[in-house]
Amino acid sequence: MSAAAMPMSCPTTAELIAAVQRADSSQGLLLATQALAACPDPAAASTLVEVLGFNNPGAAVAAVDGLIGLGPGAVDALLQLDPENYGARAWAVRALAGIGDVRGLELLVDALGTDVAASVRRAAAKGLGALRLGDLEPARQAAIQARCLDALLAATADGEWVVRYAVVVGLEGLAKASPLDPAAHGALKAGLQRLQVVSAENPTVVQLRAQLALDHLSPP
Repeated sequence: MSAAAMPMSCPTTAELIAAVQRADSSQGLLLATQALAACPDPAAASTLVEVLGFNNPGAAVAAVDGLIGLGPGAVDALLQLDPENYGARAWAVRALAGIGDVRGLELLVDALGTDVAASVRRAAAKGLGALRLGDLEPARQAAIQARCLDALLAATADGEWVVRYAVVVGLEGLAKASPLDPAAHGALKAGLQRLQVVSAENPTVVQLRAQLALDHLSPP
């Protein structure tokens, strides 16, 4: 077999990580991060999390995609982020929202209630409605649902309509995840009804999305 016909070997995770670490330009970092993000090895998680703190939005988007692809295997690395690194924390919220692991609950709740960026609060709202609760015992499920519901209901008053739209999505997702007790079901329905109200401050798109969620809401 000629050298030209020899199959090329795939780089190892260590080689992909090294490529990210030695990248010396924005474009180089982006390409190296994209390659590492395509790697299914959980060992890539820590380096992808490091990239979240770099001032390179393109690479951060690629890192978030890679972390979501790793799923629960990326959560520990995400939760070890320096809370003072705001940029990295904002990207981490997006990753945790996409993964849906309940270990991200506290960070998502805090982000929805306190983050200054509407895009981060929006991601957190969607994430709280998409946590994967199926493998938890009923009491634990109920406790997490209650935390999510409280946070989402508080955010129905968010000043940004894009966040309120995401809150509707989160509330609908929470209702579909597993049955709510009658009191929680009533509170959730009331929250959606608040977002359905016609007003100058509440765009039609939010009103219609809230109505759609109410139409999909099953009885308690």
